[in-house]
Amino acid sequence: MEHNLNIGMEFKIERVVTDEISAESIGSGQFAVFATPSMIMIMEQAAEKAVRSGLAEGFESAGMVVNVEHIAATPIGMKIEVRAVLKEIDGRRLVFDVEARDEREIIGRGVHERVIINKERFMARVNSK
Repeated sequence: MEHNLNIGMEFKIERVVTDEISAESIGSGQFAVFATPSMIMIMEQAAEKAVRSGLAEGFESAGMVVNVEHIAATPIGMKIEVRAVLKEIDGRRLVFDVEARDEREIIGRGVHERVIINKERFMARVNSK
């Protein structure tokens, strides 16, 4: 199993905040603003995509730790940009700096960790439950 991963691998996701990813719609709050769980979801997506092409066949990465702060609200209709940058490789553990910005400011930042897993073994263990 030879992975082709390098510190600095990154991926950026740009999208517009819609009602479907608002706190009010997903039930994480009572405001029509970008929801914290939605921000975390997009941060995880960016991290997964940053390293996907560098993983050996039959391997994927799975999220295991999220430590982020959501520091500013973003209204529906505003554009956001979420970026993940691989900053550490420790065996199977991958550590990313993640950041989210809207059109005016940084709205969230933190660290996300993923682990490299063998898809077949992982699913066999899950299906044995």
